[in-house]
Amino acid sequence: MSDAAAVLPAGLLPAALLFDMDGLLVDTERTWFAVETELMAGLGAPWGEEHQAALVGGPLEKSVRYMLDHAGRPDVSPDQLAQALLEGMVRHLRDGPVRWQPGAERLLAQAADAGLPCALVSSSLRPVVDAVLAAIGTEHFAVTVSGDDVAQTKPNPDPYLLAAELLGVDPVRCVALEDSETGATSAVAAGCLTVVVPSLVPVPPEIGDHQVASLTELDLARLGELAADRAQDR
Repeated sequence: MSDAAAVLPAGLLPAALLFDMDGLLVDTERTWFAVETELMAGLGAPWGEEHQAALVGGPLEKSVRYMLDHAGRPDVSPDQLAQALLEGMVRHLRDGPVRWQPGAERLLAQAADAGLPCALVSSSLRPVVDAVLAAIGTEHFAVTVSGDDVAQTKPNPDPYLLAAELLGVDPVRCVALEDSETGATSAVAAGCLTVVVPSLVPVPPEIGDHQVASLTELDLARLGELAADRAQDR
């Protein structure tokens, strides 16, 4: 057991850790930006960081609608653009590298040492999730949930509810780690203790239970303290 887990009785540990993917676990937001920029150039429209920021945490359908509206291209099929986005992301991710966000790999290792189950809970569709998992390893997660595994993805609670169900735990006893307002709203709605680690876009502090600048500020001891504080307040 890791030092961070050893300082807490097992009963004070969360039931599970639920990780968002893009921007929280791995640094794939710049990959999305590269693919979006390539496609928008083909559509004859400029694309900058302010446009990418509007899409952080959202489902693919939202991104496609935004991109087509911005390009003024009603002649392009949304399904065609969605497929091009997916294919571009998978190609870039397979070519690599896929980089961990600071502190993410360490926190997963602590959870593994403590026997604490982890889930990956993403709005990205399964081909993108699987491409990331091929790079970082599937062994870190007991279950994975993608945007196409649920009827309604984030900001609806369905992804986090499904992850907890698959793990066989109460979502109220889980800690969700998110980097976007959309994702944090989903985790809160599911009842999870929600820790926000903003990436590209600030997240209002009132959304979620706790906010830090980086995963490097967290370990199992700190997450256990947050879970214990919450339990006392309920």
